[in-house]
Amino acid sequence: MNATAEIDRSGPGLRRTLKLHHLILYGIIIIQPTAPMSIYGVVSNAARGHVVTTILIAMVAMLFTAVSYGRMARVYPSAGSAYTYVGKEIHPLAGYVVGWSMLMDYMLNPIICAIWCSAAAQNILPQIPYAAWAVAFVLVFTGLNLRGVQTSSRVNMMLALGMSIVVVIFIACAIHYIAVVAKPIGGQWLLPFYDPATFAPGRIFHGTSIAVLTYIGFDGISTMSEEVENPRRNILLATVLTCFVIGVLSAIEVYLAQLVWPGTKPFPLAMVDTAFVQIAHRVGGNVLFHLLNATLLIANMGSGIAAQFGAARLLYGMGRADALPRRFFGAISPTSHIPRNNVLLLGGVTLVGAFMMTFEQGAELLNFGAFIAFIGVNAAALIHYKYRTREKVVFAALSPLCGILVCTFIWFNLNLNAKLLGAAWIVIGLLLYVVMRKTRDHQAADLPL
Repeated sequence: MNATAEIDRSGPGLRRTLKLHHLILYGIIIIQPTAPMSIYGVVSNAARGHVVTTILIAMVAMLFTAVSYGRMARVYPSAGSAYTYVGKEIHPLAGYVVGWSMLMDYMLNPIICAIWCSAAAQNILPQIPYAAWAVAFVLVFTGLNLRGVQTSSRVNMMLALGMSIVVVIFIACAIHYIAVVAKPIGGQWLLPFYDPATFAPGRIFHGTSIAVLTYIGFDGISTMSEEVENPRRNILLATVLTCFVIGVLSAIEVYLAQLVWPGTKPFPLAMVDTAFVQIAHRVGGNVLFHLLNATLLIANMGSGIAAQFGAARLLYGMGRADALPRRFFGAISPTSHIPRNNVLLLGGVTLVGAFMMTFEQGAELLNFGAFIAFIGVNAAALIHYKYRTREKVVFAALSPLCGILVCTFIWFNLNLNAKLLGAAWIVIGLLLYVVMRKTRDHQAADLPL
């Protein structure tokens, strides 16, 4: 009897009402239709203007990985976690490494959101220094999480709808600008895909290693397994289709942006984090500049608050399970009923990171952890469907193997500093794992028989 059947019989608490289109919409809301805009300048500088190419290459890697996530959701329909997939199929220690890497992602996300929000706020009030904005946004993230304030699904839906409207307005303005002002001819239409003057494979793949940030969050669809009609089919399709839809929409956005502002010259340092907003100014004037700036500011604030919320809960879960010191990380405030210690710790980490990192450094380090999880899930799918089950699926070995190879190749093209810092983070996690395990063994040995 498979796990899905067991879940289906577990009682009246489960309502399988979500259809395929609901899941795809949910996935797009998680990732956000404005996903490539915040990282546009960083990717453009890294890939010398070939942003659309990096988005499409990253989409290939994510599609293979999405298939693996969807397949593993069949096996563990109520878990939906790379940590679970890898820990169950490969080894608990491997699962711990993946979970520890995911924790790094959760901690870095509010940092890069605070950095971006501070840069965007300076577009509105440039007389206020970056440091003041950084402190303000970290206080907002931390303060709202200390109060337990979270946006509802209805608010998230409205925000996604608003972002989609702004994206449509940008596309319309960009097309008008290209037709009336830029007027590309002949081969100029293909320069965003391939510009012989600036094309370099190393730069393309380095840019791709950052562009993957566009798709981060698609794996959240697998957490909906218990509320979906026909989850064995629809989780897989929704995960793949969400990556495809976001990839195509993102490619359109950055393709038009590159035609408006060709990437032959790098964006200056002062402009790189909010480069897409500057392009909006070129095609739509001050109105579109401030509209898009405000939209992305709200989107990144929401992401930063939610990421800090998730990180605090993840630390709490690890503390409660004695993977981290329970007294500090597993404590709950008796008044607010939230893991206050974790929220305050993460607020401090976010503040320090906002001053010590650039947006690009934070994004690359975040993707270090994400790729560890992606490689792990592909490996788990390969082992399960090739060696541990009699269930027949199409390309049981080829699809996850391609995912492993593509993700590993892109991972190797991360910045060296990101790889060194990421490796150091994993070493710290392994040392902590050994210490906590020995502590538990000593405590168990001291218990009376």
